Amino acid sequence: MTRFIFITGGVVSSLGKGLASAALGALLQTRGYKVRLRKLDPYLNVDPGTMSPYQHGEVYVTDDGAETDLDLGHYERFTGVPARRSDSVTTGRIYSNVLAKERRGDYLGATVQVIPHVTDAIKEFVQAETEGEDFVLCEIGGTVGDIESLPFLEAIRQIGNERGREQTLFIHLTLVPYIRSAGELKTKPTQHSVKELQSLGIQPDIVVCRSEMEIPAESRRKIALFCNVKAENVVQALDVDTIYQVPVAYHEQGLDTQVIRHFGLPEKEPDLARWRSIVHRVRQPEGEVSIAVVGKYMNLRDSYKSLAEALTHGGIANNVRVKLDWIDSVVFEQEDAVQHLEGVHGILVPGGFGERGTEGKISAAQFARERSVPYFGICFGMQMAVIEATRHLVGIKNASSTEFGPTSEPVVGLLTEWIRGNEVERRNAEDDLGGTMRLGAYEAHLTEGSRVAEIYGTTRISERHRHRYEVNPAYVERLEAEGMRFSGMSPDGTLPEIIEIPDHPWFIGVQYHPELKSKPFEPHPLFTSFVKAAVEQSRLV
Repeated sequence: MTRFIFITGGVVSSLGKGLASAALGALLQTRGYKVRLRKLDPYLNVDPGTMSPYQHGEVYVTDDGAETDLDLGHYERFTGVPARRSDSVTTGRIYSNVLAKERRGDYLGATVQVIPHVTDAIKEFVQAETEGEDFVLCEIGGTVGDIESLPFLEAIRQIGNERGREQTLFIHLTLVPYIRSAGELKTKPTQHSVKELQSLGIQPDIVVCRSEMEIPAESRRKIALFCNVKAENVVQALDVDTIYQVPVAYHEQGLDTQVIRHFGLPEKEPDLARWRSIVHRVRQPEGEVSIAVVGKYMNLRDSYKSLAEALTHGGIANNVRVKLDWIDSVVFEQEDAVQHLEGVHGILVPGGFGERGTEGKISAAQFARERSVPYFGICFGMQMAVIEATRHLVGIKNASSTEFGPTSEPVVGLLTEWIRGNEVERRNAEDDLGGTMRLGAYEAHLTEGSRVAEIYGTTRISERHRHRYEVNPAYVERLEAEGMRFSGMSPDGTLPEIIEIPDHPWFIGVQYHPELKSKPFEPHPLFTSFVKAAVEQSRLV
């Protein structure tokens, strides 16, 4: 029997519903249950693919090519369960599907309304493809009280009524703020948030209270009394020094125990040894390395959420702390790169879109290549490394990308045709931006004896992509003549997937996003190897 857990949020946004959902999913796994996690986002975009990283943060891509919310990255990192297109939905996608049905006449002339047609579509999404799952955890984005969330809340209320308490549970995450001038924690915001949820017909079974300090037992009893929940079902969620402590902290506060009791399941003790080991490595590393991340979305670090976590995972694998130095690539267009990069143990240039800051990224790649500093270029970072090598090794000074406008030397160009499985997909410059990139998992074949083949331990890999532009194969021969090796190609041998410089301590660029598949208990091999190279570099500096 599949059980549904709905996680809502109140008071303010960014309380950590995604982390709470992921951590609870991980705890249920440690008790032997099979879980799936889903996200319902209330915005009108069909998906976050066309949203600015400054507004939305990272776009997380699944194997089947869905552009989703960054919380799905938390879900995968904590549970190891690969997310699918069916695990993420937005108001925009729901309405698009409903309107498409209306145009086809599927509603047989009925007046199409939010209730029941939109709510039915949401319920269908929530409950689809859940056979064989013990628990489905559904996080509802936004905050209770937002007008955008109302159809989702009504839909989960209906599911609760239809399936009953033996199959559904509602968790509400709120904030218990500390008013420093008064010297006390305030429970009133939580009371009002739960009251708002109750007015919509949903009675939370568990209230999780975020706080920067210990919530006294008396305050928790007060919350329980006013929110109509058992005292033991008021769970405090204190700030922690590493997100990988969250499953342990929630277990110590009894969250998973109360979930199990709600459903009347056996209370076998979970095995948290793996999480405790990860936390120990994060808290007590044997050393530290400094990695410069040269990007263009530095005002919102969530733009590189998976990247930062993957570097942490690489540190866990090497038992070192990875200190990240976030550098806006624009500064290299105004100042010498040396003053910002001197002394770092590794340089990483991540993905991005558009021309702003590109010359700075090219300067960072040049610095790493000439100074023998470990370099990791991801997607756009690989393309900039190729353009840099074409300019300064091959000698083509005006080498560029058609992404920045017309050029006589298109080292990087618009991807118009590629093979996915047994089908050919085509795009052109006039297509819509949304969903028209090379998205999702694609195979690559690695060269025998190459560094990447050694790192992966195989010559066939599958990695997730998100890009419109590709390195132009016409320049491969000239670049290889100057020492750059194209050590990974698409299965048909036409699209460059990986570059490396064999006589460099560690210089690798990849067209895909390996950070999307890294997990704390299974660090991605490229990040493990990159951080190891940074450790070796630290001994030379």
